[in-house]
Amino acid sequence: MAEKVRKGTQARLAESGTGGVIIASAPGRAGIIGNPTDGYGGSVISCSLQERAHVRLVPGKAPGVRLTMSDEAAELAGRSDYHLRGDRFDLVRAVLSYLRHYDGGFSISTRTDVPVSAGLAGSTALLVAIVAAVLEHLGVRHHRHYLAEVARVIELNYMKTQCGYQDAYMAVFGGLQYMDFRDKEFYRELSREVYATMEPLGEMVAELPAVVVHTGHERHSGSVLRPIRERWLEGDRGVVEGYRRIGQLCRQGKRALLDRDWPTLGRLMNENHAVQRELGASGPANDELVERCLHQGCWGAKLAGAGGGGHIVALHPEPGELVLRLAEDGYTRVIRPKPSAGLTVSRESH
Repeated sequence: MAEKVRKGTQARLAESGTGGVIIASAPGRAGIIGNPTDGYGGSVISCSLQERAHVRLVPGKAPGVRLTMSDEAAELAGRSDYHLRGDRFDLVRAVLSYLRHYDGGFSISTRTDVPVSAGLAGSTALLVAIVAAVLEHLGVRHHRHYLAEVARVIELNYMKTQCGYQDAYMAVFGGLQYMDFRDKEFYRELSREVYATMEPLGEMVAELPAVVVHTGHERHSGSVLRPIRERWLEGDRGVVEGYRRIGQLCRQGKRALLDRDWPTLGRLMNENHAVQRELGASGPANDELVERCLHQGCWGAKLAGAGGGGHIVALHPEPGELVLRLAEDGYTRVIRPKPSAGLTVSRESH
């Protein structure tokens, strides 16, 4: 893909200054059941969020890339500026390095509604939106499965973040999705990857009786997922069998969700969380909040992401009532997951 971009870049740059401003956005997500088997050939049901990451790319004639994120700014003027520096601009550096596009000629500004370091794939949503905006600027287009795989490659190999496939696929596709990741348990080169199977469920289940609640602790997926990945690769029986079981729970959960059998789905979610807890992939903050939710009458509660902090997702007969009860305990950072559109890209005139 990078080679295709390089071949077409020079011709496209001549056109890019008149192509208008590019607007791209992608949603965060909450894993309902099955995570984190998306990196182990399993199955996951996930729901996109109304909260999104937004990117605005403005073509220009001057060389270099001008970046604005929140109240910070930077400029990529020379090749050395594209080396990762551990700051918020690394996502753009990684995308342009992967595409081998160092000519610039545009500015990028970003903002996001997705909570950061919270297990809701906020960084992946922003990465996907950046990829889409830059490719649109270069006149390069691909189908959604390919874009999801490109984002995963950049996140894993350029950002050096241990990750599965759920986040990138959800940012690109959005909605309420059942995803099958069989034959994707070992990371391959992009040209050899098989595509995930995406089955949208949103038309059959328009609303979930769920809330996504922040534990009050930030989390970093790489620090949680990397040790588990190493144990799985070494053949640790507990991890191998545990993740096989979680994949089965997701496939059973699909039926429960479509039948709106919330007690059964909740029970399966509880088992999903129990496996993660036994493997040491949850954390005290997550476990405490899960127990609080179950004490408040939830059918089920589990990690919404990798663990170690961040958010949990809970099913409750009266989600609004649960929100009020949790607020009394000091948990006020709550999101109601509702299927929303995946990646969007548009142009507007200067």
